Amino acid sequence: MKLKKQLSLLLCGALMVSALAGCGNGGSSSSASGSDSASGSQSSSSVGDTSQSDAYTLPNIMVLSGPTGVGAAKLMADNEAVEFYDKVAASATVEADNQAVSSALINGDADIAAVATNVAATLVNKNPESIQVLAVNTLGVLYILEKGDTVTSMADLAGKTVYATGEGANPEYVLNYLLTKNGVDPADVDIQWMTAQEVTAQMVSSEDGICMLPVPAATALMIQDSGVRQALSLTDEWSSVSDGELAMGCIVARTDYIEENPQGVDAFLSAYEDSIAYMSDPANLDDAAELVAQYGITANANIAKAAIPQCNLVCLTGDEMKSVLEAYYQVLFDADPTSIGGALPDASFYYGAQ
Repeated sequence: MKLKKQLSLLLCGALMVSALAGCGNGGSSSSASGSDSASGSQSSSSVGDTSQSDAYTLPNIMVLSGPTGVGAAKLMADNEAVEFYDKVAASATVEADNQAVSSALINGDADIAAVATNVAATLVNKNPESIQVLAVNTLGVLYILEKGDTVTSMADLAGKTVYATGEGANPEYVLNYLLTKNGVDPADVDIQWMTAQEVTAQMVSSEDGICMLPVPAATALMIQDSGVRQALSLTDEWSSVSDGELAMGCIVARTDYIEENPQGVDAFLSAYEDSIAYMSDPANLDDAAELVAQYGITANANIAKAAIPQCNLVCLTGDEMKSVLEAYYQVLFDADPTSIGGALPDASFYYGAQ
């Protein structure tokens, strides 16, 4: 990347001048200290320097475990492998909970983060101009799974019990929207909200059962219990009733960080786009799966290898990102305004878009 190369040369020169000056006057030089990763994280990759000379401050990044965080695995590995002046992040932390990431953005512990798209909209509605969205990174990853053979359409869920994860986030609103569009009142479905682990345990212990899970949790369940089958792809179901994309994950950044470090944002986005390309390439699947497991984004490499092809990883930026998200947010808003915090985000929310 040209920017990184230019910065590297400038920094090398600056370090040489500083070293010579120290020898001449008996002084000493020191590097910037690293930033600790947020507490309570599942795993982290930290570096020892938080700034690239006077050019920009390296961001602390945070990603969610699961599909929203998968695309960052190569970036995290590359970030560990280079000298400080080539890094794009001061620390990289994996968290399991959207709320933990949201809190880190608001209190400044995270500068750039991967979150659910509806969480990003809710966050900016609650805290106006606090964040901007940099990219859409994950499309549809939700599946209806069944032990049995009774579900072949969304309409078949009427009157049934569905174990599900994602209450208050994209999964809940996507499920409700698809049920409604298929003539089913969500109140006529017994949706039991649980953690992914609880859904898995319920399905494994049952003789029959229906659930909604995202990959890689869905993948892990089918590996664990061969009696569980994929009944419906909610990405396909969404496409059948909507012209837009099922945009479930995104990258956001604190507005203060963006305004103070535009070069840092550009460097991150370039590296992140490369990371998405690597993680999406079937030729890299084995190595990509190992990286995802290494950083605790999935439970193990076998699950990651089966899940990555279903993660629908993308890196949509600028006007394309804005178009996709505006259409998705409009659907959620029309179905339930509270799903995105009560209002559609304004144009300033979309970084790099017209």
